[in-house]
Amino acid sequence: MAEMALLTPGSTEGAVLRVLPALDLLPHRVRVENLDPATLLHGPEPDFILIDATTNLTAARSALRTINTMGTWDAVLGVFQEAGLMVVDDQWFVDDLLLTSTGPAEVEARLRLASRRSGTSTRNADPTGPIKVADVVVDESSWTVRAGGQPLDLTFKEFELLKYLVQHPGRVVTREQLLQEVWGMDYYGGTRTVDVHIRRLRAKLGSERESLIGTIRNVGYRFAGSRSVE
Repeated sequence: MAEMALLTPGSTEGAVLRVLPALDLLPHRVRVENLDPATLLHGPEPDFILIDATTNLTAARSALRTINTMGTWDAVLGVFQEAGLMVVDDQWFVDDLLLTSTGPAEVEARLRLASRRSGTSTRNADPTGPIKVADVVVDESSWTVRAGGQPLDLTFKEFELLKYLVQHPGRVVTREQLLQEVWGMDYYGGTRTVDVHIRRLRAKLGSERESLIGTIRNVGYRFAGSRSVE
């Protein structure tokens, strides 16, 4: 069962049945949000993003452009009326297309294919080895981090924070997300804690690598580079 976010320019009430009725017959969890890419930075991280392009093609295309600049997402699919396909070109940043009339079997098949192409099916699996982004290597099995081949002396929280960032390279993550994922739901401190630990991480990474952790003003942070497993 996958987690999905359906972004629609219309009313969120009854949006699943209005936009893609077949989804209501499948066992996936779908949260419906307004057509504002910023909503993706809050709540559960979706396996699939569905963009409602059935009524307002201009707004849908604009949202897709914004999503494309926000970082790497595992799979983004557009939902269209058949007539809307006439405007689709390489400037529509989607991994696949769905028609509102698409049946459950085809929806499921397209999700599987999008999952395979993007790596969504293995996103939540444990890596088979150390995770590498740029020249930073995080090895959870030995609780070690190397940068440029040199070991870093990190505290437990610094390690957990860096691990989460390198597991989501190119993705904008909010301070609230980091608090929830690294410190846990029972943590009552403020987001200032995240900023302090980010500053310490940058210092330990060194001046030549501190820019790997970019600040997204008024939002959060993004770790540069692409992930690989050693």
